[in-house]
Amino acid sequence: MTEKNIVWHLHSVTKKSRSVQKKQQPCILWFTGLNGAGKSTIAGAVEQKLYEQGHHTYLLDGDNVRHGLNKDLAFSNEDRIENIRRIGELSKLFVDAGLLVLTAFISPFQFDRKIVRELVGNNEFIEIHMNTPIEICEQRDPKGLYEKARRGEIKNFTGIDSDYEAPEQAEVTINTAELSIEECADVIIDYLKSKHIIFEC
Repeated sequence: MTEKNIVWHLHSVTKKSRSVQKKQQPCILWFTGLNGAGKSTIAGAVEQKLYEQGHHTYLLDGDNVRHGLNKDLAFSNEDRIENIRRIGELSKLFVDAGLLVLTAFISPFQFDRKIVRELVGNNEFIEIHMNTPIEICEQRDPKGLYEKARRGEIKNFTGIDSDYEAPEQAEVTINTAELSIEECADVIIDYLKSKHIIFEC
């Protein structure tokens, strides 16, 4: 089948109708930051709060996705780019479903995050920079990965021998060395309310 024979099929149930049903503005909450910066922890805390408030969510976590959808990818720059491309396309489908999709990925390259932002509409991509200093991330080192990277046992490790390009204009910036998990989650929830992404259910 050639590309010219592929046509997008329109359905009667739209993103807008799904959003109205769920009483929320669908979007991607894109958590980016170094390993150990708190992406998965804070994304999980935010999702729990949203769930308790009656909102409809789905959380995509880096390790979990690599167990299935992206299990064929390694950690070269090329594979990292493909990893984020797939997550971006998947997140776009969740947005179309009317969901608040939370993604917790290092996603080290600005260009890749920009591509995901451009997949969805205005105000449907919220970049959340987990701006935790690398010294704190290394102290946490929950999987012992920094130590292995320092010994040369892991190659292309972000922050050690592979670059991390920090966001220049993230919608939300959080340093988990300064705020508690609860406080970090509240900052994000307050932002969503201020932008009318979520409403009281």
